[in-house]
Amino acid sequence: MDRYSFSLTTFAPNGKLLQIEHALAAVGNGSTSVGIKAANGVVIATEKKTGSSLIDISSLEHMAMICDSIGMVYSGMGPDFRVLVSSARKMAQAYYKTYMEDPPVRILVKELASIMQEFTQSGGVRPFGVSLLLAGVDERGPNLYQVDPSGSYFPWKAAAIGKNMVNSKTFLEKRYNSDMELEDAVHTSILTLKEGIEGQMTEDSIDIGIISIATGVQETDTKPVFKRLTSAEIKDYLSNIA
Repeated sequence: MDRYSFSLTTFAPNGKLLQIEHALAAVGNGSTSVGIKAANGVVIATEKKTGSSLIDISSLEHMAMICDSIGMVYSGMGPDFRVLVSSARKMAQAYYKTYMEDPPVRILVKELASIMQEFTQSGGVRPFGVSLLLAGVDERGPNLYQVDPSGSYFPWKAAAIGKNMVNSKTFLEKRYNSDMELEDAVHTSILTLKEGIEGQMTEDSIDIGIISIATGVQETDTKPVFKRLTSAEIKDYLSNIA
């Protein structure tokens, strides 16, 4: 079996591409990330882990805005995430240049998945060592998608990826309901991360992004806009939970 693990383009006898299995293992070693689709928006959240207490945790970027209406979070290898963020932003800008509007979430997801799939059947490359959760709002309403290193993508009501994926999904299955509002979804995402976090959870140890279907983030904004919560806002949520 080991002789197949070094080749990306050769199937093992059991029908698996072992380099993709290894990429999924890299995702499983990454920070836990969760996403929840509420009735009026979407929330994505992740744990911000560091290898040393000397690292400035405020400089870590686990989440990114792709365009006004779409945000993305990852579990796995940070450098691979940066490459995909750059590609996604270019796709979104190209779509906007043509149609003068942000791309539908499913279109951007499909394009990203195509890039990731190309890296599973080309010589001289390796699969991306990340799984992605994309949150956005379009004409279909709130959307939450997961994209894996194989190029597979799935729409979810609630999802979890990363180190504590199994326990987080079990927790979400018990807590999720389709009538959940965005505020409840934020609280549930924090509680889900809290189940597997090591040490004390603080406003600096997690990152949360939201997008609302109603009036956007600002009251004067009629367009849904993805926003990362500030440390002060996260602290308020944590105090309500405690």
